[in-house]
Amino acid sequence: MNNPPLRDFLEIPYDELEEKNLESKQLRLDRKDAREERIRYLNDEKRIKAVTVCFTDLEGRFHMLDYDKKFLLKSYDNLTFDGSSIRGFSQQSESDLRLVLDWAAFYWLPSDIFGPGKVLVFGNICDRDGTPYAADMRSRLQEYANRRFEADGTICYAANEVEGFLFEGRDAERRFHETGKFEFISTGGYYHSLPGDRLRNFIDRAAEAQRALGFANEKDHPEVAPSQFEMNYSYTESVIAADQIQLYKLICRQVAQSMDMTASFLPKPVAGINGNGMHTNLSLARDGANLFWDPKGEDDLSALGWDFIDRILANATDLCLILNPSVNSYRRLDPHFEAPNQIKASAINRGAMVRIPLGNARSKRVEVRSVAPDANPYMVIYSLFRTGLEGPLPERADDERRSRTRLLPGNIYDALRAFKSSRYTNELLGSFSAERMADLKTLQAERCPRALGNLVKVSEVQFHHEVTNQYLWSMF
Repeated sequence: MNNPPLRDFLEIPYDELEEKNLESKQLRLDRKDAREERIRYLNDEKRIKAVTVCFTDLEGRFHMLDYDKKFLLKSYDNLTFDGSSIRGFSQQSESDLRLVLDWAAFYWLPSDIFGPGKVLVFGNICDRDGTPYAADMRSRLQEYANRRFEADGTICYAANEVEGFLFEGRDAERRFHETGKFEFISTGGYYHSLPGDRLRNFIDRAAEAQRALGFANEKDHPEVAPSQFEMNYSYTESVIAADQIQLYKLICRQVAQSMDMTASFLPKPVAGINGNGMHTNLSLARDGANLFWDPKGEDDLSALGWDFIDRILANATDLCLILNPSVNSYRRLDPHFEAPNQIKASAINRGAMVRIPLGNARSKRVEVRSVAPDANPYMVIYSLFRTGLEGPLPERADDERRSRTRLLPGNIYDALRAFKSSRYTNELLGSFSAERMADLKTLQAERCPRALGNLVKVSEVQFHHEVTNQYLWSMF
């Protein structure tokens, strides 16, 4: 006699997952309130055991808490956590913070990656009195995008090209202080990977999971450097785009670990080869029209698009720490490896900070190339949109685009000086967040050599904000 299974947890095939997550994404794009529908679903679906609630700290680390479903349904309006345990958040004397669910940002999950019986929802962080927490960049981006839409119907769109490396062994970054090296799993190079090799198998599995989560994938391939990958997906509304970056990195790490490998988003984990970037494509639309498209404009870009670029270039040095927040990220800004460290815009020069890709009425956009994949995606997208639309303009815009070549800071100390002395970044992030960001980056920088040199140092990996933990941080 066959005994019935002890557990009957939700497991959904990938094709059904994609359909459900795309429908959920459309609700967000239509700005529909999903709270009642999601609560009703959780009540009715008996095969869900837990809800994974996510938030992002000031530096961009992704945090997840699993709430028992029955508890969450009773307590979703009073979820709290210890903010003093999150670097950059509240002090020990003011530790409690609130977690407010963004019910529209709801995902059904691939059970082979996340485990059966789980769904995921993003959360925003609020202070004790219920107001948005100053260091929560997701809330800040959401508020800015909503304000733009409510003012005149303008929608902020973003798409990110996130590069990563695949290395041998689990936890290769956290073990770097023991091994002193990363081992490639493939040396094939750009676009070249046999259908059945380990890099291709990893890319296939990760891309399948992204499609199932509603990313609307476009293409995926090995990148220029050995063991490097990139999976591209369609543009979407700015907050959704930032959420997808966090899920992209999470999926890659989890899939790699299941294959006894490590997916790394360090900007330059190995010297002498190309680093990882997170090219950030931005556009604006109103009433279905792309506001950056003008077939009569220079490079088919509208006057608004060029104004957007000029404002970003004028404030590029001040923004550099936001776009490149780690010691290691300044290794990537090396002109010998296709690095976008020139403060200029170009349709063809890939060394320029801003590129104007070929496009049409649907796809015309501005691509900011000098963004590292370890940056806080909410902070990056918020800062670029607000700067492009409202930032201080240069005295002569043409000079910013075409005159002598100026370069971004070549190390974190110069970037920190520019960031701390800037009135604009203080206004952009608010004094609370700007000061904490500067303090955190200074602490990490002071644990590393001042000169980068030709070799990646153990300390710049060990104390990297996406790698370090209490144990590694204390080994100093």
